[in-house]
Amino acid sequence: MSELNLTMEKLLTDLREPLLHWYRQNARDLPWRRTRDPYAIWVSEIMLQQTRVAAVVGYYTRFLEALPTVEALASVPEEQLMKLWEGLGYYSRARNLQKAAKQIVELGAFPDTPAGLRALPGIGDYTAGAVASAAFGRREPAVDGNVLRVTSRIADDHGDITSPAVKRAAAEAVRAAMPVAEADVRVFNQALMELGATVCAPAGEPACMLCPAAELCLGRQRGTAAQLPVKAAKKPRRVEEKTVFLLLRQGRVALRKRPAEGLLAGLWEFPNVEGVLDEAAAGMAAEAWGLTVKNWRSRLNAKHIFTHVEWRMSGYILEVAGQGPADWAWLDAAELGQRAVPSAFERYYAQALTLLEETK
Repeated sequence: MSELNLTMEKLLTDLREPLLHWYRQNARDLPWRRTRDPYAIWVSEIMLQQTRVAAVVGYYTRFLEALPTVEALASVPEEQLMKLWEGLGYYSRARNLQKAAKQIVELGAFPDTPAGLRALPGIGDYTAGAVASAAFGRREPAVDGNVLRVTSRIADDHGDITSPAVKRAAAEAVRAAMPVAEADVRVFNQALMELGATVCAPAGEPACMLCPAAELCLGRQRGTAAQLPVKAAKKPRRVEEKTVFLLLRQGRVALRKRPAEGLLAGLWEFPNVEGVLDEAAAGMAAEAWGLTVKNWRSRLNAKHIFTHVEWRMSGYILEVAGQGPADWAWLDAAELGQRAVPSAFERYYAQALTLLEETK
């Protein structure tokens, strides 16, 4: 073990008691922290991937009210599941949740070991550690970006936190520092994450004067904390131009389902084509779908950023006649509200509801 790893392990061990005391005095009151139910904890951890805590709470409460058990999740129709997930993004998370729920039902019990949890779809080392520790009291690390920020700063570690070797070293240091008492094990990972999220935070200067690690932190002592952690620059996002059609016909709007594989798989979208079309080309696209344009209402542009791609959307709001392709659905306001439309189309969705309400 390197000297840096030994230093990190010792510092985290020294931090253990002050951290647990700080956490019990200062932790945010979040609903998934009030339970030991592995199902509820697991759902929260999947929702929290790539999503801010403040944005998750409402979705989490609504999801558990609708699907309170793993059996309910396993058996819910996909359309309802996607509607419950609507707005959270990264919809493959919801599909993997259901796949895993079906496996858990077949097993007859929720896996209570890290290895058993990692065998489920959508669960990696972090989620397995988070559920195993919080739900079952297992001494298993859960290292996310918040924890890596704490470990980098406390040990003055300038290694790239996107490196698997750096992540492994941090995980082993956390494992070695974990307490023995089950009640402490259940909250230790949460305490490190809470410290990184609220005090040793990513934006601006860390709030060192509020930190239980202030006297231990090498980054603070050496004046490097604000520059840590080191993280490799992301590749620039790919930009895709699209033309989106909000097509109105007799108080209904057209939706179609996206392909079963790929980005936003199986969700509903407003018809669209690649590229930026002028009015002449847009009219030709509508004709190719078997539609006749009766009225050009307005233009509506929007942008949506995914992890690796950015959609820049030019939109046309058209009143049309005709059936359109056989696999399209023409929906009124109530029916539209029941379909899972991804937030990439949020501006078009909101405008469609407004226009449909006007036609009642």
